[in-house]
Amino acid sequence: MDIRQQLLAAFEIEHREHLDAIRTALAAEGPVDWHDVFRRAHSLKGAARAVDLPPVEAVSHQLETLFERISAGQRPLDREARAATHLALDRIEAFVAASASGAAAMPEDALAALNACLDPGAPAAPAEAQTPAPAAVPPAPAIPPTPAVETSSEPAQAVLRIPASAVESLSRASYGLWAALPGQGGVGERIARLSANATALRRRTEAVRRVSVSAPAGAEAAEMAALRQGLAEVETGLAALAREAADLAQGHKSVVLSVETAARRLREETERLALVPAETVFGGLARAVRDMARADGQEVDVTTRGLDVPVDRAMLQALKDPVLHALRNALSHGAESPEVRQRRGKPAALAIMLTVEAQGGRLVLGIHDDGRGPDLAAIEATGRERGLIAPGERLEAEALLALPFEPGFSTAGAVDALSGRGMGLSVVAEVARALHGQVQLARREPHGTSLILTLPLSAARRPVVIVTASGSRFALPSGSAEALTRLDPSALSTVAGRPVAQVAGEGGEDVTLPVAELGDLLGLGVGRAEGGTIPVVRLRGTRGRCLLAVDRLEEVRTLLVLPAPPIGSDPALVTGTVILGTDTPALVLDPDGLIDRIGRAGPRAARLPTKGGDDGNGTIPEKRRSTILVVDDSITTRTLEKSILEAAGYRVIVCVDGQEALDRLRARIEPVDLVVADVEMPRLTGFGLVEALRAEEDFARLPIVLMTSRGDEEDVARGLELGADAYLTKQKFDQRELLDTIGQLL
Repeated sequence: MDIRQQLLAAFEIEHREHLDAIRTALAAEGPVDWHDVFRRAHSLKGAARAVDLPPVEAVSHQLETLFERISAGQRPLDREARAATHLALDRIEAFVAASASGAAAMPEDALAALNACLDPGAPAAPAEAQTPAPAAVPPAPAIPPTPAVETSSEPAQAVLRIPASAVESLSRASYGLWAALPGQGGVGERIARLSANATALRRRTEAVRRVSVSAPAGAEAAEMAALRQGLAEVETGLAALAREAADLAQGHKSVVLSVETAARRLREETERLALVPAETVFGGLARAVRDMARADGQEVDVTTRGLDVPVDRAMLQALKDPVLHALRNALSHGAESPEVRQRRGKPAALAIMLTVEAQGGRLVLGIHDDGRGPDLAAIEATGRERGLIAPGERLEAEALLALPFEPGFSTAGAVDALSGRGMGLSVVAEVARALHGQVQLARREPHGTSLILTLPLSAARRPVVIVTASGSRFALPSGSAEALTRLDPSALSTVAGRPVAQVAGEGGEDVTLPVAELGDLLGLGVGRAEGGTIPVVRLRGTRGRCLLAVDRLEEVRTLLVLPAPPIGSDPALVTGTVILGTDTPALVLDPDGLIDRIGRAGPRAARLPTKGGDDGNGTIPEKRRSTILVVDDSITTRTLEKSILEAAGYRVIVCVDGQEALDRLRARIEPVDLVVADVEMPRLTGFGLVEALRAEEDFARLPIVLMTSRGDEEDVARGLELGADAYLTKQKFDQRELLDTIGQLL
């Protein structure tokens, strides 16, 4: 199936959702949620343009105009308006159904009826348009009526469109697992038989032992023969038992392999069901934008990057309308005449780029153009006119650029097919909030505008590069690693106090890139031995490129990327967590965050290995072997704290809750110099641990640091009153603050 067929198949389902939602809203008792009804018509228009259905687009445009006037009180929802609306919805539904067979024509009566409602002086609509509307279609079960007074933070409908072939593949994989599982029952039966044989052999052995004990020294030949026969039977039984155990082990290995293979296939099919390339939803948008530009007499150059990135199918479907709205906005507000563009040193055609990137646990969508850029004066004037800016209030550029996301906000002088209603960016912001993400509008240097959508990815398996820095392992998105190589220290030079190196660029020409130590960027120092070549990752982000020096390049693996942990996860640097082995977490680092930190940190961020200790990297030579007890019920948090403290030179032991820590301290298994404890823990909380330790003379002066997500003033006061020496919150966690606090207490 080609991309257009995929888009049409998706539209065939999507348009029904919009039509049914509009019908349901108009048929429901009570006030109509006109904001949702208008958004449905607006989205239907954009989707129709994306699949090249101009008749549907034209009718949808008039529908949204009618809904806008009714919402604004400029026209009542009377019998004529209801009839025209239902006629238009019916005509759209019939046209899309006929389009599937290749022959379709949109009757003119729908547009005529809508035009008559919008312009009473226009020629009367055909008689068919004046007939009463058919009875409203009963609401579909999946689309319950939504009262206008209520809003939801979740998308109105959680519909996942899945190809039948994908469901069949998943079904086959589940049957494969089901077929492999009975083998486990066979293994169980063989284990039971083996146990019975072992029991019988044990009884025979006991009988032989009794015969051997009771037989006198000068036993008769018959008794000795019986003894020898018994021993022979035991030996034969042992040999048979050994063979059966070996066969069982081999059979169990085969069964386990069969189950693991079936389970892996089921997992892969499940992931394939949820994850699809972004092209399956966004693939037709570039052509849609070019068609919009042609219809408006504009010239545009549309490019895409990253459409091969696998993304959750439901998330892509939720983002299709917002991305199309953002592209329309870029085309409308970025447009300049070719003469103006040439005078400003830009190509004659407006350039628009859609980028899709998976950065650790985040999906980043970018719509970039090189147009005229945001008109801050017009935005401010519209904001004041709508009462969004108080009289005399002055807003910075960043605050002004947040205003276009307000519903109905538009700086366009007139309404046309592309813009002017102020709904496009409002839809973008609404969906971003529903998906627990954020959206930002920014000026683009030297020309144009960038709209960036940042959304949390649901947990999925993604390829990552595993590297080691300062004794800890970290993961980098493999899509951002252009190359893994080794750098000769003699190839380094210095520019503006920063180490740089030349590498071959994409066109074969050498490019100069900054070199930075990953350990230094993370505040951990450098753990690589001096001398020899330097392992580096040539890293590429949306904001530049660099050479990232590490202690060791380990491997590229496809792992399940989980959300970033609450501690040790600077949101500017960390986007997720992966589990290495069975229970060892590693942070997934954000390439853009690392590149930004190189720019802010100055020459020190690019320091290369030097001999001896460094008093500026967080290590504490004097207290290198001090022992710290880390107490936390989260394995991720325990492991991260342990890696941070061990990288700083401390010896670390861990406990899973306050009671285990208290028992271990009382047992005096080893001397402990300081305790770092969470508050929320089973059995005995951090508060309880502090209170218990301070009540015992041996631990009355033991330094205790509480590290918790409970940051209320009452909790802080309680922790300090009970005797904690320091109280740090995970929300504002800074590993240097933790190390500095420990250094002061020790």
